[in-house]
Parts: sequence; C-alpha cells; structure tokens
Amino acid sequence: MLMGEWKEYRLGELISINAKSIDRNYPHKQIEYLDTGSITRGKIESLQSFDLRHAPSRAKRLVKDNDIIYSTVRPIQRHYGIVKNPKTNFVVSTGFAVVSCDEKKADAIFVYYFLTSDDVVNYLDMVADGSTSAYPSLTPDVIAEMDILLPPLPEQKSIASILSSLDDKIDLLHRQNKTLEALAETLFRQWFVEEAEEGKLGDFGKIICGKTPSKKINSYFGGNIPFIKIPDMHGKMFIFDTEDTLTEDGANSQQNKFLPPKSICVSCIATVGLVTMNAFNSQTNQQINSIIPSKEIYRCFLYLKLATMKDELLAMASGGTATDNLNTGDFSNIDIVKPEDNVIELFHNQVQPYFDKIFANQNQIRTLTRLRDTLLPKLMSGEVRVNKG
Repeated sequence: MLMGEWKEYRLGELISINAKSIDRNYPHKQIEYLDTGSITRGKIESLQSFDLRHAPSRAKRLVKDNDIIYSTVRPIQRHYGIVKNPKTNFVVSTGFAVVSCDEKKADAIFVYYFLTSDDVVNYLDMVADGSTSAYPSLTPDVIAEMDILLPPLPEQKSIASILSSLDDKIDLLHRQNKTLEALAETLFRQWFVEEAEEGKLGDFGKIICGKTPSKKINSYFGGNIPFIKIPDMHGKMFIFDTEDTLTEDGANSQQNKFLPPKSICVSCIATVGLVTMNAFNSQTNQQINSIIPSKEIYRCFLYLKLATMKDELLAMASGGTATDNLNTGDFSNIDIVKPEDNVIELFHNQVQPYFDKIFANQNQIRTLTRLRDTLLPKLMSGEVRVNKG
C-alpha cells in the first residue's frame, strides 16, 4: 500500500452525475447552451443562446459552479472542462456528463485532473459502447464505477493548485499569441491596402510540394524529423510537434522535400487554406505546398498574406472535383501583390518581434504542457508528494 492517509474510493462515492436537468417547468426563458463541438481541454470555446421553446432537444443538463463537464461520446479526448461562475441558465447537451463533487470529500479540480489523465481518458475511450449508436458513448455508471486513490482534502487542493497554475500559464500564453497575431494582421492590412505591382507567389521563393515516403519501409518512420500533415496545422503559427515523424533514412529518401525552419506551409487538398510555419527542419505530406522565402524579409509578409487568402485559395482549389485540390503549379502562379523590397523590409522590421514572441511563447507552452503531463500521473498517484496546505 502506498500511504496510510491516502484511501481508495469508488468514484461514485464522491460525485453525482447529471443531477439536474431542465424540464417544461424550467423558470428561465433563455438558456446558454454548450454542445460537444464547442469545448477543448479545460476551455469553453463558445456558447449559443436559445429561447427555451426553440432550444435543441439535447439541451437538457444544468451546470453549476465547479461542475465538471465531460464528453460521453467517443472520441472524448478533447471535450471536457471545469466550470467557474456559470450563468444560472447554463445548459449542456446530452453528449456530456455533468459531474458534481461532494465538496466535503473531494476537490473538484483534483477530480477534474483525475478524469483528464491519459490513463483514464484512454480507458473510457476504449470502453465506450457503440452497440446502440453510430457514435460509441459512455453511460454515467462507467464513470461512477472507476476507482480513485484520494489523499486528504488539503493535499488534494495543493495538487490541484500546482496543475491548474500550469494550465493557467499555458492559457495565458495562448491568449497572448492570439493578440500578437491579430496585431500583426492589423499592421499588414494597414501597410498593404494600396495598389502595388502584381507578381506570382513563386517569385518570392522556392515552392515545395510534400511527399510521403514509402510506407512499405517501416524504418522510414518513427524518428526525430517532424512530418507535417494537415491535422498538425490547426490553430498554430509554428509547428513544433507532429503526430508522425521520419527517421533520417526516411527523410533522406526524398532529400528534395526538406523544409528549413520557418518555411510557410499551406494546406492545399481537402482542408484548404491552413497556413503555418515549421519550427524545425521538417518534411510534409503531399497535401501541403510550402514556400521557402528567397529573402528573410519576405517571411512575415508571405505568412500574413497567405493567411488572409483562405477564401481565394479555396476558390482556386474548387475545380468541380469531389475533393478540393490546389496543385503545385497553380499554387506557384497565385497572383500576389509585390511591394518594393524596401517597403517589405520596413514592414518586416516592425512585425518580426511579434513573430519572435509567438515562437518563444509556443516553445514555452510546449515545455509547460510536457511538465504538466509528466507531473499529473505522479501527483495523482502519490509518487510525488506536496505540502498539504
């Protein structure tokens, strides 16, 4: 046994699930509604306001302060959060379990981190039952029947404070990056609203279309070289980590596909118009066209220009086929405003500090996330102890 003061409980002894629901006698005419597509780990992205008479039939479960909202529909990895100071008419869909803690026994934030630990999420995702629905889902009993090792309440709160402070810092850096990118985009519009000479995208640098090495050769994959695919690009100015990686042998099998750091990568098949930059020497798959700027002063200009062209890129890719596809030739020949280099250089000098700060923030987010994910199971199991106060 680990520690005499830590005790094992069935989670259902500490929580209630879906304790409150709305019905036809609900006193509020308006509700604030959250569906499963509008939340990522710990953060509610958006709420919809509905007149109760016209609200979705799934909008049934009331949420109060310190409740944990947890997706019960696979995949559940991203859809959970703990609620602070909600409106009295905050309702979630039946795709969530609303978990309320007995505050005399269990700290809600501690339980939240237990439920969001990799082991628990992977277990619940594995046991989600798909026999009665097209979307495998959990019943509340599955959550309630799990075992949890619980320290005394003061130690729970100390553990929760450590983990939540890391998440708060990560969230602050994400918000700072959004502000910095918005400032850079505003400056771009202010600088380049006037007419200028037209050029082609290919005039600004070398265009590379990605490629996937032979999947028949296992030794090509699983190394240290990032291999960028479209799912890696969402919501990031810089890509530090990728789901798939290449070995040196795999990458060297197509040496002409290497991208030096901070090349501009654009998704051009299926999901068209995502724009990112690679943090490290990388390669991409064939769904991504990239441009390696011929001059450093072009980098910020090209990123911001392409980031504002999503509708144009999508229109170019929509050629009547089942899947949108902007081929490398068309990508290279995109008409693009080409100011004089001295103007671009002045702009670059003004916005480059924003890009540098975003890069540093993303690197820090990466470090803090790894620290949190390393500490979480150790703190939750008692392997690493903290002061109780």
